[in-house]
Amino acid sequence: MTTGFVDEPRLAGLMVRETVRRLRGVGPAIVGFAPLAGRRAGRILAVPVDLRRAEPGFVETFYSGRLSLAGHDVEFGSRAPFLLRGAPRSWMAELHGFGWLRHFTETGDALSAEQARVLVADWLALDRRALPRLAFDHEVAARRLISWLAHAPIVLAQADAPFRRRFETALAREARRLSRASASAPEGLPRLLVRIALATAALCQPGRRSLVRPAAKLLSDELDRQIYPDGGHVSRNPAAIPALLADLLPLRQLFAHRNQAVPRALFSAIDRMLPALRFFLHGDGAVALFNGAALADRSLLAMLLRYDETLGEPASALRQTGYQRLAAGGTVLLADTGLPPAPAHAGEAHAGTLAFEFSSGRRRMVVNCGATTRAEDASRRLARNTAAHSTLVLGDHSSSRFAKSPILDRYLGVPLLPGPTRVPASREDTGEGHLLTAAHDGYRLPFGFVHERQIHLSGDGRRIEGVDRLFQATGRNQRPAGDPPLGMLRFHLHPDVTADETQSGIRLQHGDEIWWFRSEVPARLEDSIFFADPAGARPSAQISVVFDPMERTQLGWCFER
Repeated sequence: MTTGFVDEPRLAGLMVRETVRRLRGVGPAIVGFAPLAGRRAGRILAVPVDLRRAEPGFVETFYSGRLSLAGHDVEFGSRAPFLLRGAPRSWMAELHGFGWLRHFTETGDALSAEQARVLVADWLALDRRALPRLAFDHEVAARRLISWLAHAPIVLAQADAPFRRRFETALAREARRLSRASASAPEGLPRLLVRIALATAALCQPGRRSLVRPAAKLLSDELDRQIYPDGGHVSRNPAAIPALLADLLPLRQLFAHRNQAVPRALFSAIDRMLPALRFFLHGDGAVALFNGAALADRSLLAMLLRYDETLGEPASALRQTGYQRLAAGGTVLLADTGLPPAPAHAGEAHAGTLAFEFSSGRRRMVVNCGATTRAEDASRRLARNTAAHSTLVLGDHSSSRFAKSPILDRYLGVPLLPGPTRVPASREDTGEGHLLTAAHDGYRLPFGFVHERQIHLSGDGRRIEGVDRLFQATGRNQRPAGDPPLGMLRFHLHPDVTADETQSGIRLQHGDEIWWFRSEVPARLEDSIFFADPAGARPSAQISVVFDPMERTQLGWCFER
């Protein structure tokens, strides 16, 4: 552990904060939520709408003794699935979060209602000591409380009085547990989800009307801390935006339904996040794959965008969140031009500074490898390295680092340790196109270089010209210490892109979109992996250009339609 602190002194502060957070979790309930300790939750007067897509086929699969959750397909046979212990952790988290109840609600028949009720009853019948610890993690417990409330109609359909009382009592118990644990919720999305769950519970039941105001205050404070003025999330993960909107929009509706004033911070956050969501969308409607994003549910994205009343084209930049968008003639290019998030919010962040993706029409061409939905996969860490992004890699090193101590990894997760300390960016928008220039110093300490990337998108969207430069930060004409590192430009291709090497360059085809890649140094095609597909990792290809920065400090390249 000491080695980890020497490697990155900021980890010491993060370790202390994490220890304090865990110790706070054993204390009393947070002020303002003590009334949640009541044994009965009372009848439910309102329920939040679940905007996430339901699949009726899920229920049929369940009847066969199999559940597909978090990218894993697990058989449980005739046993209650909650008794499984050898299943993947991410599968278990989704199971105990009960978000899958939406599939039973979608089916809506008497058999589905009975089965949903039986499953909830099975969970309630288990002693807490028989349940895995992760069932009471903050995110899982918050998701379970929201899901039980949202799908109470299907769970309580044709239920007898004893079960209804048990369910209401369980809701009170779940809210009480979450209230007591709220002070120890990890920073970032887990803490915000806890605030959303407690506010939802306060609005859904008449006995908690007095709790609406304190719940709204805590939620508002957390939204102000986590949502940037431009609508991005402090984690810099584009996928965090639709995930949060899917809970915040129904919560806003609940406030109106219960004749409660919508908190200003909630209204403002949603108003900023919807345009930010549009900012991150490619021509095919997919979210850009930066900083932990996997492929989001297209139907959910379409549903969320119906709430966006803003007019005109998406913004050209999210300056606080640190991204740029170039768009012309049906070509959309998104680039990461921000500092890595703070370590407390960097548990899923990627070392992809200055990486970009671009789509042509409704076809994605160049992408980043993205994050796997299987949280426990070893490939999740591989996907976070700079090499898994469409940018320059120097000396086979990532531009940001990861903690090296296994003890720290287990205690803190695997936070990204910022390498770049400055990422200046500027752009010029003219009738001839859009010119973006950005740089980062993530390779200054290990190699003495600063990386600058310049990208120009022509006004008709048919040509993307780029120049990558390396400047010696240790002094003009001074070689950095150690062996000279090799530089490699990587451009990862979407798995549906067909690529061929020719004498004229590399030909790329995706559907009816055909592009050519050329560079000042001969490029080659290599294997790559697209991690972000919900069905699992898919083989893909990448364009790689290798050069010696001691002989060449500038390298030009272009994509042309």
